[in-house]
Amino acid sequence: MTLLDDFLLNLEKLDLTEIIRLQNQISNTLTQRFGKYVALASSDIVGSTSYFAHFGDEAGRRLQQQHFDFLAQAIEKSDGQFIDMVGDSALMVYPTVESAIRHALEFKRIMQKNNCDLPVEKKWASRIGIHSGIVLTDGVIYSGDSINICVKISSTAQAGAIRLSKTAFSELPNLLRLACRNIGAITLPSTSLSIEVADLVWQDLLLIPSVLFIEETGTRYLLPEQPVVSFGRMATIEGSKANDIVLEHPDPYSSKLISRWHFEVLQAAEGLVLHVLSDKLTEVDGHVVAPGEYVPIKIGSRVRVAGVLTIRFLANMESLNSMETIIVESL
Repeated sequence: MTLLDDFLLNLEKLDLTEIIRLQNQISNTLTQRFGKYVALASSDIVGSTSYFAHFGDEAGRRLQQQHFDFLAQAIEKSDGQFIDMVGDSALMVYPTVESAIRHALEFKRIMQKNNCDLPVEKKWASRIGIHSGIVLTDGVIYSGDSINICVKISSTAQAGAIRLSKTAFSELPNLLRLACRNIGAITLPSTSLSIEVADLVWQDLLLIPSVLFIEETGTRYLLPEQPVVSFGRMATIEGSKANDIVLEHPDPYSSKLISRWHFEVLQAAEGLVLHVLSDKLTEVDGHVVAPGEYVPIKIGSRVRVAGVLTIRFLANMESLNSMETIIVESL
């Protein structure tokens, strides 16, 4: 007879009070032996359903594999490990939130380098949720509500974002806290649970501009976290958004000098590049850029549009020092 058989046999002899006490003892032992405080990250591809529909099952499956491969390549520089991979989503665990951030940043570097070699229609983005809390684990299997919360945090983030729970944010060193933007309280999908979250402005940490300032209007925009961001005078076309950032001058006549689609900013291996679409004047840091030409954009770069509008590309922390209003463009 095994130890388990012997236990079950004796269990049949226990009365109600004894079984309740045994339950409490087992619960306490389970928590003490297998309960562990960890950091968690969930990453998934944004828009994978439409990608499958447009490019087919084979291309969609390759995209999923590329996502996992980039995460696996990046995780070598952190102390993390994979604990689940389903569909286009991956779940990872780490000893600290800072380690999860290191993994996420390295993954962003690898993904950006890959995206810059792809045609516009095949560029893709992921979103990452980071949380910390107690899980039950034997080192192989992980379970617990902290995992569910982490996955749901990821599902609320915009394309390209790294979103942290308040719990995870509180465990960051000061430098990383300064690189975060408070979002406030959100209700997690399919729950009544409301939690506070913040987005890590990871472009700052990679020395990539994340905010743009239009001098003539005094307006600041958060640069959308997507592979291609379009700039131009046209706001809508046939009821749909035409440009991600609409360029307008306070003077209506001057606004008409800006092309409907003037330029676009693309993610590249080493940061951002500006691609000129218009034959009207475009200057970057004092140099005229010809139509079709690509030039790098750095923190501090100035772009002069049609001789009437000046755009400065900034780091988020630099902008926040004197900011009154930031307009967040919805994707």
